[in-house]
Amino acid sequence: MMSAGEGSGGGKGEAEGGEGEGKRLDRLPEALVCSIMSKLDVGSICSAASTCRAFRASASQIFAFIPSFHLLEIALSIDLLRRLLPPNPYLRSLKLDCERLDDSAISLLAQPALQELYVHNCSDFTGKLLCGIASNCADLRCLYLGSVAEKRSRAIHISDLGDLLSCCKQLEALVLMFDVSLISGHDFAPIWASASQKLECLEIGYVSSVMVTELLAPNLAPKSSNSLQPSILPGIQKLILSVDSITDTMVGTISSGLLSLTHLDLRDAPFMEPTIVTDLTNLGLELVNQHGKLKHLSLIRSQQYLITYFRRVNDLGLLMMADKCANLESISLGGFCRVTDSGFKTILHSCSRLYKLKVCHGTHLTDLVFHDISATSLSLIHVSLRWCYLLTNHAIGNLVSNVQIKVLDLRECKSLGDEALKAIGTLPELKTLRLDGMDISDFGLSSLRERVIKSLTSLSLRGCKRLTDRAISVLFKDASNLELQELDLSNIPSLSDEGILSLARSRVPVSELRIRQCPLIGDTSVMALASMQVDDDQRHGNCLRLLDIYNCGGITQLAYKWLKNPYFPRLRWLGIAGSVNRDIIDALARNRPFLRVTCHGEEIGPEQWDNVDGSYAQEFDEVDGIGGWLIGEGGEHVLHMLEDEDDMMLG
Repeated sequence: MMSAGEGSGGGKGEAEGGEGEGKRLDRLPEALVCSIMSKLDVGSICSAASTCRAFRASASQIFAFIPSFHLLEIALSIDLLRRLLPPNPYLRSLKLDCERLDDSAISLLAQPALQELYVHNCSDFTGKLLCGIASNCADLRCLYLGSVAEKRSRAIHISDLGDLLSCCKQLEALVLMFDVSLISGHDFAPIWASASQKLECLEIGYVSSVMVTELLAPNLAPKSSNSLQPSILPGIQKLILSVDSITDTMVGTISSGLLSLTHLDLRDAPFMEPTIVTDLTNLGLELVNQHGKLKHLSLIRSQQYLITYFRRVNDLGLLMMADKCANLESISLGGFCRVTDSGFKTILHSCSRLYKLKVCHGTHLTDLVFHDISATSLSLIHVSLRWCYLLTNHAIGNLVSNVQIKVLDLRECKSLGDEALKAIGTLPELKTLRLDGMDISDFGLSSLRERVIKSLTSLSLRGCKRLTDRAISVLFKDASNLELQELDLSNIPSLSDEGILSLARSRVPVSELRIRQCPLIGDTSVMALASMQVDDDQRHGNCLRLLDIYNCGGITQLAYKWLKNPYFPRLRWLGIAGSVNRDIIDALARNRPFLRVTCHGEEIGPEQWDNVDGSYAQEFDEVDGIGGWLIGEGGEHVLHMLEDEDDMMLG
């Protein structure tokens, strides 16, 4: 990542060596330059604009007619947003992080031609955001609103949501990623009667189960032949809800009232132990999929606030559900503590089209579930068995008969060891492997070297206490053409600077590295990573977008000099210990204004919305481009003043 101050190379290159080339580019027809640049993403346009006057002039025009503006990894200020996002009658898709914006930006965000709008971290906005979108964006098809009005003194009124639903009649997908139960006013359910009849996907960050039941209850009421009352959300195919408690009543209302439902994802996190009235039982599972169209089912009880389970569901409940869910393609079950091998095997043997299986907190799930899996017609691609403590190496040996597995999550399966790694090492197409907390050794990891490490894009070894520095050389020494992008080596007591030096020497193109809570990691690791080059002609540390060194025992003030530019030019997220002098952190923030720095131990990284539509993947360094754009606008002298001041602060 490169902040505003890091783009000075572009301006200097233009002044020193690019003058002749810039003059040649000035001779190109402006319409041709604009046409070519309009095919680029926002970051690339800004990068081009920082190289010469011709491109800079063209970029100023392009932003007035480009069809899409996607900038998710940095949060723009209102002043910068005004410069980059002028009124644009051709803008169809807008995706922004709004962490530094408030209601004053609504007129910039709610552009009339939009069909797709994703705005995230909108905590400083009020319900006026919803009204602004309702007034200006009548053709909207997809809308994602994240964290709206979560700051104190910010609020949303029920009429704001009502305006949004009644005015945006073309909506096909709506994501309200905030707590809708805090919306002030009454009549939450009635306003949904005016929602778009085209709405197929609805996701809500938090809503009470009672509100959901009331919302869909009109669909279950008997209607006379001459009744004009419309059905509520008649076209919904995908419903994703986080609620206080999953209940039989809510599940039954959803299953009966939504005739086209193919994807149901329910997650709860009870504050107190549910009663029989406020819980899911065998009866509730029997009500699932009443119209026979369900293909994807997820029922998860989170232990975020309380260690609790679905205690009123047993094998009989899964047996009754499986009878109606033979066409399921993916199933996720979390917190079913009374379901045994019989219940889980019923799912595997009844759902012949299953490709995704996720079970977490399966306290009674054992090796027997997978004993005869090779005799089934299953072709599993995604398998997650998190916190299934009774599983042993034998289960994994049977599971890998599904050789096409691409995602395997075995986090906190503490009885698994090196023998399981031998079995995993035979999977030729594995992309994601998570082994957190497993009892594995450096020698065991060698089973992954021959085949699996070449295909992996994500590997997590967090909390594997027996691993040492040698694990790094076992996996990566002399390895070439690796695709690995995410690596988690956190909470490994014996991992030291020597291991990170080995990683840097191996030149693995990792973009996200987590080494938090490793007591032997120190300044040397930061210096090694800062100096690492993946390609000979690239800049130092060119791949890392995320670095988490929170609570690493040897990090001192010296490391912060290496976290300044020009090192780690693509860094977007940095996790560090809050015990460090706050002035140093503030100086780093000024030096890299687009870097997200967290100091309190929270997990960092791209959120779900970064790839919410499955298509957004930024290949360019948009922060480099923003920096170059600023310098092209005459901000270089200010940036140098900040750098001089921060050099004194950082030592």
